[in-house]
Amino acid sequence: MRFGLFIPQGWRLDLVGTPTEQHWPVMRDLAAYADAGEWDSLWVYDHFHTVPVPTDEATHEAWTLMAAYAATTSRIKLGQMCTAMSYRNPVYLAKVAATVDVISGGRVQMGIGGGWYEHEWRAYGYGFPSAGVRLARLDEGVQIMRDAWRDGRVSLDGKHYQVDGAIVAPKPLQDGGIPLWIAGGGEKVTLRIAARYAQYTNFTSEPDGFAHKSQILAEHCKEVGTDYGAIVRSANFNAVVGTSESDVAERLERIRARQIPVAGEPAVDAMLANVASPDSATGTPEQVVERLKRLRDLGCEYAIVYFPEAAYDRSGIELFEREVIPALG
Repeated sequence: MRFGLFIPQGWRLDLVGTPTEQHWPVMRDLAAYADAGEWDSLWVYDHFHTVPVPTDEATHEAWTLMAAYAATTSRIKLGQMCTAMSYRNPVYLAKVAATVDVISGGRVQMGIGGGWYEHEWRAYGYGFPSAGVRLARLDEGVQIMRDAWRDGRVSLDGKHYQVDGAIVAPKPLQDGGIPLWIAGGGEKVTLRIAARYAQYTNFTSEPDGFAHKSQILAEHCKEVGTDYGAIVRSANFNAVVGTSESDVAERLERIRARQIPVAGEPAVDAMLANVASPDSATGTPEQVVERLKRLRDLGCEYAIVYFPEAAYDRSGIELFEREVIPALG
């Protein structure tokens, strides 16, 4: 099992109380820490407004951060979980990603999905088309990016996107283009797109759901003639790791106390209930290893881990590195 680390960027209220001028130093230093350690990749979210509710707190833009991390790290892979296709023209996005790949020396990953956060869609003037339209855009956009990175030029006369001889030069440094992580578990469309184009998938960490989505992906691969075994399956995990259950509870309470003045008690409690769910990586190291082993045994080869206290306290990350990664890596 390989591991990726989410870097706090404000979206999940994980920079609350940090002065704005300190946001980049905090993010940059944690990225450098991950770059020097055992993490295979670092990740950001592609969102504009905070959760669990929109607030005036910072949410730093994903692809700007990708370029910054490309320039300030040297080894670690760089991903987004996940870029919303409709937020940027796909050939423009292919160009941006190729540039970042060159800056990084060939380390960019393309996490891509249909998008879901209706409030920010409407606030930014994107409307909020049906799921069918969002996924059809995903399908066409992935084709555009794949061809642009492979050939350096791309044309597509699609229903949603029209591209006529667009030049994407330089191409990415990575042979065959930037790896595609198709995110989402929609069984009829998203997983079929993943079967056609993905090198990686990303869907639920709930064990029964993970096994079911894996089966559906395998069926789509058989139908479209691709190699199911060549697609790496991943999942995201929230993590608050402590030396004891009481330590974990105290950490969760500190997060709660920091976020409630900004987002309100009901919303924060609902979000933290998800952080501490039975499918999370929250608990003592022994508990976390047991949960992740179950997913690994179901074929999950990659865990992307989010620590909500990362900007304030790295001790949970360090405990994870000492006792969880060695047991599963």
